[in-house]
Amino acid sequence: MSARDGSSPWIDLDADGDGLSVDTFITTLMSQVGSALRRTITVPYVQQFGLTVSEWRLLSLIAHHCRISFADLVMQSESDKALVSRTVKVLQSRGLVRVEGEGDTPRRKVWCAITPSGQALYQDAIPIARERQATAIRSLSQEERDVMYRALRRLRAHCLQSEAQPSIRSARD
Repeated sequence: MSARDGSSPWIDLDADGDGLSVDTFITTLMSQVGSALRRTITVPYVQQFGLTVSEWRLLSLIAHHCRISFADLVMQSESDKALVSRTVKVLQSRGLVRVEGEGDTPRRKVWCAITPSGQALYQDAIPIARERQATAIRSLSQEERDVMYRALRRLRAHCLQSEAQPSIRSARD
């Protein structure tokens, strides 16, 4: 049984992962699919609006919330804090978001808010984003959509649970 012939190497998978090769790792496949989806779905419309993928992701999160703390923006975007900081500065310099500090202490809470210009750009881009996402999703049958959505949510929950647990060292260490 080989992934190249279309059969799934995951069906009879044992706990040790014997039989898996790097090209059938879930992380490899998810990375490949994620990159392909970004290139074919997201990049064309964000470039149309003069944004990068990172800028669009943060702008859309801020627009969705109207106002969000920087810490929550980092968490929800699942991006590196430094990348979020740099990207927010770019969005701020373009007048798309506003950054506000709360309090006078060095550890004050920082908020990011959408500006009218940012909201207008978001309102122009989101229908295109939704349509392109829907086109990709609708390439799957209804059953495949349901299974994929539930499987992705389950994997996400598994990863969150694994992150919350202390690291388990291998018996080989």
